[in-house]
Amino acid sequence: MTTTSKRLLMLSPMLIAFALGLFLYEGIGKDLTINESSLIGQPLPQFIGQTLSSPSTAVTQADMLGEPALVNVWATWCPTCRAEHEFLNAIAEQDKVRIFGVNYHDQRDAAQQWLQELGNPYVFSVFDPKGSLGIELGVVGAPETYLIDAQGVVVDKLTGELNERTWPPLRDQYLQLLEAKN
Repeated sequence: MTTTSKRLLMLSPMLIAFALGLFLYEGIGKDLTINESSLIGQPLPQFIGQTLSSPSTAVTQADMLGEPALVNVWATWCPTCRAEHEFLNAIAEQDKVRIFGVNYHDQRDAAQQWLQELGNPYVFSVFDPKGSLGIELGVVGAPETYLIDAQGVVVDKLTGELNERTWPPLRDQYLQLLEAKN
């Protein structure tokens, strides 16, 4: 081993530690529920998919238009999705919020069983086993929730759990969109 190789080998842990520190420093103090999505102000991406409940039923972004709605990205492997699911059921039932699901990187049977056991707050869920719709949406992880207007334009995005604490700002915008539509 040459002297240069030995020096590089000795410096490698320090360089890695420095890079990791810089990466972590960039994230300190940021509210991770606020996500500057490039989709805000843009229409939902065009897609053709199948519903989770029926592989023979095709859906597109056009099927989500007409009224304001939430588009919720979820999966059975996601513990935070399980934590928010009861809240989604409540706002869909009690407040009549329209919610569409995107079942992300999941197994159809497991996801269907989940909805059967925990309730189904969704008008329909798009089955996205390879995550291609998720990529188009810019999903960084589940759960994520997009607020869309009646024309399908993304108004806001929440990364993380939708719950009593995170819902009020989205609810206010949702209600304003409903009011503007009527």
